[in-house]
Amino acid sequence: MPIGTDVTRVLADERTGSAPSDRPEPVPSGTRTAAWVLAGASVAVLAVLIAGPPVLRDPLGLAGSLTGMAAVGYGTFRVAIPADRAPWRLMCVAAVLFLAGLVTRAVVPGAAVSPPTTAALVPDAFVVPGYLVTASAFAGLLNRRRANRDDPAWVDAVLVGVASMFLAWTFLVEPSLDQTGLPVIRLANSFFPVIDVVLIVLVAQLALAGGVRAPALWLLILGAVSLFTGDFLYAVRDGGLAGVPLAYINALFTSAYLLFGAATLHPSMRTLTEPQPIVVQPLSKARTVLIGLVLLIPAIVMSVGPAGGLLGTVVRTVLCALLVLAVLFRVVRSNNSRVRAEDAIRRRATHDALTDLPNRELLTDTVAAWGDRAVAEGHEISLLFLDLDRFKLVNDHWGHGVGDELLCAVAGRLSAHVRGHDLVCRIGGDEFVVALAGPSNEVLAEAAAGRVLDLFARPFPLSVGDVVVSASIGVASAASSTEALELIRDADTAMYQAKATGRNRYARFDTEMRDEVRDRTTLEQALRGALERGELYATYQPIIDLKTGELDGFETLMRWQHPTLGAVSPLRFIPIAEETGLIVGAGAWLLREAAAQLAIWRAAGPPRLHISVNVSVRQLRDRQLVGIVRDVLAETGLPPEALWLEITESGVMEDLETALATLDALRALGVTLAVDDFGTGYSSLSYLNRLPVGIVKLDRSFVSDVGAHGANESIVRAVLAMARALDLRVVAEGVETAVQRDWLRDQGCDLVQGWLYGKPLPASDIAIG
Repeated sequence: MPIGTDVTRVLADERTGSAPSDRPEPVPSGTRTAAWVLAGASVAVLAVLIAGPPVLRDPLGLAGSLTGMAAVGYGTFRVAIPADRAPWRLMCVAAVLFLAGLVTRAVVPGAAVSPPTTAALVPDAFVVPGYLVTASAFAGLLNRRRANRDDPAWVDAVLVGVASMFLAWTFLVEPSLDQTGLPVIRLANSFFPVIDVVLIVLVAQLALAGGVRAPALWLLILGAVSLFTGDFLYAVRDGGLAGVPLAYINALFTSAYLLFGAATLHPSMRTLTEPQPIVVQPLSKARTVLIGLVLLIPAIVMSVGPAGGLLGTVVRTVLCALLVLAVLFRVVRSNNSRVRAEDAIRRRATHDALTDLPNRELLTDTVAAWGDRAVAEGHEISLLFLDLDRFKLVNDHWGHGVGDELLCAVAGRLSAHVRGHDLVCRIGGDEFVVALAGPSNEVLAEAAAGRVLDLFARPFPLSVGDVVVSASIGVASAASSTEALELIRDADTAMYQAKATGRNRYARFDTEMRDEVRDRTTLEQALRGALERGELYATYQPIIDLKTGELDGFETLMRWQHPTLGAVSPLRFIPIAEETGLIVGAGAWLLREAAAQLAIWRAAGPPRLHISVNVSVRQLRDRQLVGIVRDVLAETGLPPEALWLEITESGVMEDLETALATLDALRALGVTLAVDDFGTGYSSLSYLNRLPVGIVKLDRSFVSDVGAHGANESIVRAVLAMARALDLRVVAEGVETAVQRDWLRDQGCDLVQGWLYGKPLPASDIAIG
C-alpha cells in the first residue's frame, strides 16, 4: 500500500486492519493421552515379551510394531505442522521399510535363522535403508532446530561413533569373520549397533541444541536406546559370542517402535522442528571424562588385545588415527569458537542489536579518541543528533515489526550517504547520531545536516508500502578536546530545539540552549508535587452569548503560583506537564475543581451556565478519562451538557483512531465537545465531520484584526459558514475591542470570550447572580 508524504496524514485517514491469523492448526484432541498410553505400552510389551507366555510373543510383537508404525503415520499427517512434516515423512518411510523387513524375515525361508544365511540379505535390503532414512529424519530435525555451528556436540558424536566402530570391530566383526564364511552378512549385522549409536548421537544433539526439552524428544531418545540395545544383543547372538534369547531382542525392537510412535503423537513433537535458542555449554567434567574414555579404551584394547591379522591391524590403526584427529579438530575448533564468542560479546557491547550500528558506548569512545587528536590536527568534532518525527505513530499503526523495519532502513540509508571515516550510530529508540571530524568549519556540519534532511524526503520502502517520515536534527560541534557525553548532550538539546520549532529541520546548539535546558529542568522539578502542595489553582474566564449579551459560561484555566518562582506562565509549565505526563493528574484535578465550582454557581445564579475545561493529548490517551468524567458528573449532579470538554486539533490528529474512540465514549455520556484553537492546525472539513463535537472555538490569531478590513476576515466568514452547515456553534477567542465584538455579531458568531468581557480570575473574585 503506497503511503503519502506524511505519516500523520496517512494514520489519520486509514484504519488499521487485522491481519489473517498465522497460527498453526490445533493438535487433534487425545493425542497427548495416546502418546503416554503408547509409552506405557512399550514398557508393558517389553515385560510380556520377555517373561510372558511364548504363545503371546509373536502376535503381541507384531501388534505392537504395527501400532507404533501406525502412530508414526498418524502423528506425521495430523499432529505435525504441514510446513515441518519433511523429517516426519522420512520417519514414515523408515517405518514402512522396517515393516517390510519384519514381513520378509517372517515369510522368507531361512531369513531369521542364526547364524544367518544368504536369505538374511532379503530383509536386510529393507532394514539397512530403514536405518539410513531414520538417521536422515533425525538429521532433518536437528537442522531445523538450527544447532550452532560452533557447538562441539557433533564432534563429540564423531568421537563416540568412531570409538563404537572400534569396539564393534574388535568384539563383534573380527570374531564373526573368524567363525563364518559369510563375511558380508556378518559385517552388516555387526555394524547395526554402530548405526544405532549414530541415531542416539543425532537425537542427543537435538537436546544439546538448546531450547525446549520436550517429552517427544525424550521419547525419541528412549526409542533410539531401545533400538541400539536390541541390535547390539542381536549382533552378540548372531556372532555366537553369547546366548541371547531371540525374545529379548524382538521385545526391544517392538518397544522401540512404540516409543517412536509415542514421540510422533505427542503434541510437543512440533517443538522438534522449531528454531531454538542456542546454548553452547563449556566443557563439563562429564564430557571431559567421556572424551578421555573414548581415547583411553581403544589404547588399552590395542595394548592387551593385539589384532589377529593384517586387516585387523589396519582397521584398528585407522580408527585410532581418526580418534586422534577428531580430538585435535575439537581442540582447534573450540579455541576458534571461543575467539569468535569473545568477538561477538565485544560487538554486542559496542553495537546495536537491531541495526548493527555502533551504539552509545562506541560513540562515546570514538568521540573521546577524536578529541585527543582534535587540537593537534586543528580538527573540529561535530555530532548530528537525529530523532525521527512521530515515530510512535508508525509503531502504533503498523506494529513494532514495521517500526523495526523503518529503523533498519534509516540506518542503511544514513550509512550509505556518509563519508568513510564518519560514524553512524543508533543510541536508542528512534535516535541516531552521525559523528563527523574534519577541519574547523561551522558550515560543514550544517551542510551535512541539510543533506541528511534531504535523505528523508524520499520514501522508505517497507513491507506495508512506501513510508515517508521526517527527522529533527540537533547539531553540536567542538573545536578542541571535549567530554564526549557533554557533546552528545548538547546535540540532544539542539535536537529538541529543532522539534520545538516545527520538526523536519535542524538546529545548532548554543549556550543559550543550555541555559534553557537548565531552566526547564528546574521548572520540571518544581512542578512535580505542585498539585499536592496546593500551588495549582483554577481561574475562570467568562463566555458571552453575542445575541443576548448574557453570561453563558466560563472557560477554566490552570494557573501555578510557586513560592520562589512566583507566577509561572502556563505557556511554560503546561508543555512540561504534557511531556512528563503530570498533566494527567493535574487535568483530572482541574476537571473536578471546575465542575464543583459550576455546581455552586448554578445553585446560586443562572441555572443554564456551562463550564469549559481543556483536555490534553495525554488525557485523551488515558483510558481512565471517561470514567473520571462519569464520576465527576455523578458527584456534582451536573447535567452532562453543562460540561464542555475542549480538545485541540493537533492533539486529535496525533492519533485519530484512539482519540475518536475516547471522544465517542465521552459524547455517549452527554457532555459537549469543543475543538479549541480551530484554524491553527489541519482545519479539514473531512476530519471535523468525523468528530462528535458541537462547538468550534476560533483561535484568537484570526480575531485580532476583524472589523478593520483585516486579512483574516474572509477566513472567519468561511469558518462561520462551515460551522452553520455542520450545525455547530462558534466561540471566538481573544475578543478585546467593541469593533471586534460588533463585527462578529454581524457575521452570526454565537459566543465570544476575551478581555473585553474579563480576564481569567479565581472563583472568589467572580460574582454570580
